[in-house]
Amino acid sequence: MRRLRALEPLAWIGPAVVLIVVVVLWPVVEMIRSSFLKISRVGVVRGWNGFDNYEKLFAEKDFADIMVRSVIWVVAVVVLTVVISLALAQLFNRRFPGRKIARWALIAPWAASVLMTAIVFRWMLDPEVGVINQIRLKLGLIDALGGASADQLGDASTAMPWLVFVAVFVSIPFTTYALLAGLATIPADVYEAAKMDGASKARTYWSITLPLLRPALTVAVLINMMNVFNSFPIIWAMTHGQPGYSTATSTIFMFILKSSDIGESAAMSVVNFGMVLVITAVFLKISRWNRAVA
Repeated sequence: MRRLRALEPLAWIGPAVVLIVVVVLWPVVEMIRSSFLKISRVGVVRGWNGFDNYEKLFAEKDFADIMVRSVIWVVAVVVLTVVISLALAQLFNRRFPGRKIARWALIAPWAASVLMTAIVFRWMLDPEVGVINQIRLKLGLIDALGGASADQLGDASTAMPWLVFVAVFVSIPFTTYALLAGLATIPADVYEAAKMDGASKARTYWSITLPLLRPALTVAVLINMMNVFNSFPIIWAMTHGQPGYSTATSTIFMFILKSSDIGESAAMSVVNFGMVLVITAVFLKISRWNRAVA
């Protein structure tokens, strides 16, 4: 009976463990194994390929630029999302007329499909009939002919900022609500004590709000980092990584490689996975997530 009772917890955690093995661990193992195989375009394994897939991947002329762009993409989107969400969370944490309506409105970009949102923005940025170009035309920012300046998704210098904008737009709702939940856990008496000590609003925010918000902030940043790094629909729907590979990230490049060399694409997947682990580890180290708040 004692042995059966000792095994009782397995009945509860067993399904979760099986799910993790099937959905997470097994695909990772298969991904790593595939990166060392020679696979045809139709998925037929033609034997062991050693490190040739990795050598071919690292020899790609655009590989270094794509990896640097991927890091810039993640940092830009996550930083802008967190900064804007901090301000919105602070705003929505206060009482004001129409707060419930404003909170519900914030859910809209999150509730909508990311792919649908990206397509809508692509239509809005259409060089001929897009509403954004029509507004620019009426404001005199472009002439009637438009030219190259009208095709904002056709030039990397303007396409990347728009991609970042859309990514931030769809990331803000979740981040804001995560930070709102964190703000709700901060005791009101802490602020009362700070007020009695004569602390200014800025001092209170930096010394009390942000430190006590660190757990929620850490979770929000981590989830955003993983989502943005692996983001596919926004870039693919709006630019397909073009022109050339000038707007492609590592995830887009991985998908493009799949059509020509599945083994090389699998190698890119492994590199992608490794980068996510490294960026996550660096962030956790910098954020000191496991240290208690003073």
